[in-house]
Amino acid sequence: MSADRNEAAGRIVRAAVFAVVCVYAALGMHVLAGGAGAGLGIVAAATAVTGAGAYVLARRRRSMGTLLVASFAAQYGMHHLFGSGLPLMGHHAGGLSAGIGMLLAHVLVATVSAWWLERGETALATLLFLLACSLRDLWRPLTDLLAPPSTPRRVAPVVEVTPGMPTAQVLAWELCRRGPPQ
Repeated sequence: MSADRNEAAGRIVRAAVFAVVCVYAALGMHVLAGGAGAGLGIVAAATAVTGAGAYVLARRRRSMGTLLVASFAAQYGMHHLFGSGLPLMGHHAGGLSAGIGMLLAHVLVATVSAWWLERGETALATLLFLLACSLRDLWRPLTDLLAPPSTPRRVAPVVEVTPGMPTAQVLAWELCRRGPPQ
């Protein structure tokens, strides 16, 4: 019984983390594609529904096709939920190009979400590693600009040490000639 509780608790935590990340990624892409932001109540509702769906799907291993269908359905629902407070004409005021950008944004988030669900914690670790690498690459030029100028370091003069064996003899050992030995 304790193992079942631990498994359920682990599934709840993974589903909650997945829901928060996916809803905020969907909202971020929705806003970047020209949509309006959503209120806290709408984001909380989307997170709860997404978390419940992820918990149900995490019960056993699903095929990538099933996960893609579920992710696209969730993205479709979130798209309409995020735009529910806007007038119908104001939601896609940008015309066809805004609609295609919105579609691509939600398709991207749905595909990454399905991939994450299919690969599990390995995908999470990969995403976090890629994020850390990109943040490090973005952080380095900023720190280089803000760092005080470095002063040249004094280098001690090289003192020649008399070797116990002539250099020519060492080089002769390393010399490799082609052909038969003489």
